[in-house]
Amino acid sequence: MAEDKIPADIRKLSFEEALSELEDIVRNLESGGGNLDEAIVSYARGIHLKRHCESRLKNAQVKIDKIVLDADGTPTIEPLDPQ
Repeated sequence: MAEDKIPADIRKLSFEEALSELEDIVRNLESGGGNLDEAIVSYARGIHLKRHCESRLKNAQVKIDKIVLDADGTPTIEPLDPQ
């Protein structure tokens, strides 16, 4: 998933904002609202929103994975490795 292929306006959205917009698009497409050209544009935007949400989730997972347990079982946080 190349983040640079996601439009700038979508990259600025929080996970919750992107997911909400994606849900709206899915509802509209499922209801058959709009014409074919609008549906194609909405579908393409939905793909970008989905990729953005997946990227946000992946980044959150990386942060969660860095929480580790010490030898005595105490949770600690290791610094993230730059990627």
